[in-house]
Amino acid sequence: MGKLWVVATPIGNLDDLSTRARDVLRRVDLIAAEDTRHSAALLQHIGSSVRMFALHEHNEREMSDQLVARMRDGAQVALISDAGTPLVSDPGFRLVGAARAAGLVVSPIPGACAAIAALSVAGLASDRFVFEGFLPAKSSARRAHLQTLQTQPHTLIFYESSHRVAEALKDLAAVFGSARRAVLARELTKLFETVLDGTLAELATRVAADANQQRGEFVLLVAGADADADAAKLVEGQRVFELLRHELPPSRAAKLAAQISGASRKLLYAGAGDSEE
Repeated sequence: MGKLWVVATPIGNLDDLSTRARDVLRRVDLIAAEDTRHSAALLQHIGSSVRMFALHEHNEREMSDQLVARMRDGAQVALISDAGTPLVSDPGFRLVGAARAAGLVVSPIPGACAAIAALSVAGLASDRFVFEGFLPAKSSARRAHLQTLQTQPHTLIFYESSHRVAEALKDLAAVFGSARRAVLARELTKLFETVLDGTLAELATRVAADANQQRGEFVLLVAGADADADAAKLVEGQRVFELLRHELPPSRAAKLAAQISGASRKLLYAGAGDSEE
């Protein structure tokens, strides 16, 4: 039977492709690529003439069956994404799952990953972290999701696009508080690489004022919540909520108290239900 190789490719600098990855991409029978046009330049750079198949979110189910069938007949297949390690906010998990379910060997060729590269230079706690991938595109949904992460004690890692990074920083500052520490890594390993650090408010202001900092590909890292600080916010939020609830419906009072104190609206509203009982 054949084999599936999961191959990490460079996130920018082509010299980051390992010797082992080059060898595999030159000798396999097929390469499943997220975008064959994008990956063609990489294969040309390393002198590989292996045939590519497109494997993306719209055709992964169908192509997985076909590729598994080819591997059962003895084909060696390499899976690559546009950049970095496949399956990390990229297609491929259905193919890997199907290959493993079929009893095929799936072997990794490790290499670049933007999230880990950014974490390594961020200066934030790295013993425990949470990778969240891309945030929702709309501000309302983004803020709602961030509310669920507000008290997360571990470093948070997000990917963000150039046309949303400024708004994402504003929403993060609004939900997590303007003083939360953060790092914005842009265009890692590329010519215009920058790594900015500061508070969420400082980063939001700097990015909004500099068009160059709104171009490229971004990894956004945010420090985990301080348990003592969050406890203080909750106490203040509860105090404000008790003052407002006599004049407003509980849901409205909780929302305003959360905006004033920085505490979680859900926690304040849940506390309202307990007190009413």
